[in-house]
Amino acid sequence: MNKKNLFGILSLLFVFVIRLTAQSDLIEAKDFNDYAKKNVGLIIIDASKPDLYAKAHLKGAINLPYKELNQKEGKVEGLMESVENMAKVFGDKGIGENDPIVVYDEGSQKYSTRVFWLLKFLGASNVKLFHKDNTKWRDARIMLTSEPTKLKAKTFSPKVNNMVSVDLNSIVELMSQPDVIIIDAREMEEYSGTETGDKAYSKGHFPKAINIPFNSLLNEDNSYKSLEAIKKIHDDKGLTADKTYIVYCKTGVKASVNYIAMIDMLKFPNVKLYDGGYVEWEFNNKPIEK
Repeated sequence: MNKKNLFGILSLLFVFVIRLTAQSDLIEAKDFNDYAKKNVGLIIIDASKPDLYAKAHLKGAINLPYKELNQKEGKVEGLMESVENMAKVFGDKGIGENDPIVVYDEGSQKYSTRVFWLLKFLGASNVKLFHKDNTKWRDARIMLTSEPTKLKAKTFSPKVNNMVSVDLNSIVELMSQPDVIIIDAREMEEYSGTETGDKAYSKGHFPKAINIPFNSLLNEDNSYKSLEAIKKIHDDKGLTADKTYIVYCKTGVKASVNYIAMIDMLKFPNVKLYDGGYVEWEFNNKPIEK
């Protein structure tokens, strides 16, 4: 074996060891109160829609719906704001890049994972995802309130982490490589281009993309399935940790659910999310398959 191949194998093993020994970014209900006590100054983000936040939310949580981090103008709807604008939104909400942060939503996992991924992209150093499971929240006596929380504004200094993201030009280059696998996180009808109704938009999927619908990773109550169940879904597709994965959906929201499952639960070391998704892809006249 030549030195180049040996170095590549050792590097891969090193990444695997780091991922396998890394602390999980998922916090379960039974661990939350203890985690909050140990992390002084913890920032809790409720990524739910404002009307749901107003009814009931975690005590001390601020409301930051993911759409506040979307572009307000632009030819492609639903893309994330510029780095500078997102940093300003977080800062205005009282969030700094080095604060201990926990994100959750109303239970769909879509909005919390989206905001979590955006924080990771911006280089937040200590962000966790609070897994919403209503039954377990009740059992753990998680305290809820309808009283809103507002924090004093501060500065959020972004340090972009391109390891978690891929843009339009990069995905075009990467998708031709044999060790890169594209995953479409949308429902089967969107993936196949067979959806009907007023909201139908999809004509199919990216070339060579496989389909793992985000909701196939969730239970009926939208909590994440067990590690064993999620592993089986990926095993059945022949997916292994030594590949590079790019997940996408319509505009990066549903795909965030898959991202968390792969990077945190399965410990796959190289997973990227394509924020532009199907909408940006089609807007730029890229090829679509059925």
